[in-house]
Amino acid sequence: MHSYMAQSWLKMWKNNSDELKSKAIAWRAEPTINRIERPSRLDRARRLGYKAKQGIVVIRVRVGRGGMRKQRPVSGRRPKHLGVVRIKQGISMRKVAERRVNEKFPNLEVLGSYYLHKDGMNIWYEVILADTAHPAISKDREMRGKLKAFAK
Repeated sequence: MHSYMAQSWLKMWKNNSDELKSKAIAWRAEPTINRIERPSRLDRARRLGYKAKQGIVVIRVRVGRGGMRKQRPVSGRRPKHLGVVRIKQGISMRKVAERRVNEKFPNLEVLGSYYLHKDGMNIWYEVILADTAHPAISKDREMRGKLKAFAK
């Protein structure tokens, strides 16, 4: 079942399907960091540790794409507001997306993330987060093992 889901996503990416385009149009109207009910790519989310239980959160995040060689403006402005400081060529956009989500949800721990779609301006990722303090997570042996592996 999960391999069928993966094949259908591959087919949509290769053919640039209308369904995927319409999803991207809807995602553009959403906030940059958006909590969603369930993952779009269930097969990939399950491999990263997603379970449909309390304490597990799925976030869709949009990251701008383009050249990382952004020129710094000449006149005096704060570097924070220029967009040249926190994105570097050595850091993948997936890691940037995970960092931004982790800053917004500091009490949750990132289990992993995966690629969804990209267009001319943006790349979308889904990030799986776990609440380590939640009883449903802290009592689950399998989850505890995964969280300890990520903590190292």
